[in-house]
Amino acid sequence: VKIEKLEKELRVYKDKIKKSKSPAAKKSFEKRAMDVLKRKRMYEAQRDQIMGQQFNIDQAAFSIESAKANIDTVAALKASNAQLKKTIRTELNIDEVDDLADEMAELMDDCNEMNEALGRNFSTPEDLDEADLDAELELLEDELEEETAEAEPSYLQANSLPDTPHGVPNTKHPNAQVGDHGMPAMTTT
Repeated sequence: VKIEKLEKELRVYKDKIKKSKSPAAKKSFEKRAMDVLKRKRMYEAQRDQIMGQQFNIDQAAFSIESAKANIDTVAALKASNAQLKKTIRTELNIDEVDDLADEMAELMDDCNEMNEALGRNFSTPEDLDEADLDAELELLEDELEEETAEAEPSYLQANSLPDTPHGVPNTKHPNAQVGDHGMPAMTTT
């Protein structure tokens, strides 16, 4: 805030120096402007010093927090390491785990064999040739294409279209009058 006030004051002196026609007045304004400029530089140096100190304080606080977090992390790693060692040594045996994995693999193989046996198609002979089946499928597709190419869609067949109307349609009321365009005429009462 003080620096901003001093900058405004410097601008005022700068304008007065430009507008001043007397060399004595100009010298006086220049001297005052120099004093203001010195004070401004002093405040800027003080501000920079305080900002540097604040940065150092913030950096030190961050380092302390980081060190505390590292201590907590190392302690947690040590505790989990000790717990894992205890669990592996007392509750787990690598040979038992290997045996269990082997048994599971054998059981999965047995299940796959059973699924294959149950999934066989008993009615299809095993001596069918894939090439024969593909050839027969192509013949069926060709026949289907021929049938669809020859058939005329139902919406284009002559007997499915309605008759073309001729003349004025009949009205429900025999006394009703019809206008010029075949519409009911309006009556005025």
